[in-house]
Order: sequence, then structure tokens, then C-alpha cells
Amino acid sequence: MAVQVTLLKSKLHQAYVTHSELEYEGSCAIDGSLLDAAGIHEYEQIQIYNLNNGERFTTYAIRAEADSGVISVNGAAAHKAQPGDRVIICTYGQFNSHEASLHKPILIYMDRENRIVRTANAVPIQAA
Repeated sequence: MAVQVTLLKSKLHQAYVTHSELEYEGSCAIDGSLLDAAGIHEYEQIQIYNLNNGERFTTYAIRAEADSGVISVNGAAAHKAQPGDRVIICTYGQFNSHEASLHKPILIYMDRENRIVRTANAVPIQAA
């Protein structure tokens, strides 16, 4: 029996929400350059974790203008994030045991304007 594990595929760490549009069709518009850097596909399922209010929700990514810094939470999710909120946006993938042993996530760290300040492939070890 082949066992599959779910691992972090990519993360946009501490992005700032720039727009929150209730009347939009839905989803989360993300700067196209950030999508490309993180390897997030348009229409891919994403998990959003709001550092300001603790909300955690699922939606899908759509492409915003490249280099715009846009992170727009739309539709019903607009109730869960407001402009200025800090969020972590994650994607996950299914991997078999061999793939999992080789997998390295794409971690993108951003500044207040949603510009990339650094990238990594591992979360730092948490000290006691």
C-alpha cells in the first residue's frame, strides 16, 4: 500500500492584505510575481491564516498584476480579512514516501509592501 502524506508546498509569509472586496466573485487575488516565485498556480487551493484576528480559511488564488503588491481577499472571505491585516498564505501537496523525503517547500518572506525580502526552503528550527 502506497502511503501519501500532505506537506507544505509553498508559503507567502506575512503578506499584507491590500484589498478586501465583498462583491467580487470570490477568491484571493495575489501579485503575479509572488505567485510565480512561490510556484502557486492560478485557481490553486490556498489556505489563509490571518495573524490579526486568528481566522483560518480556504479559497483559491487568482492572478493580480505582476509587481503590484496586491493581496486582495474577495467574496465571502472578505469578512475574514481587512486591508492592513498580516496573513500567511499556504499551499499543500500530496507526496509519496520517496517524494516526501526529497521535498523542500518554497518559502517567500515579504516586507510591508509585499515585496520579497528573502526566500528559503526550510523553516528555522524553533529553540526551547
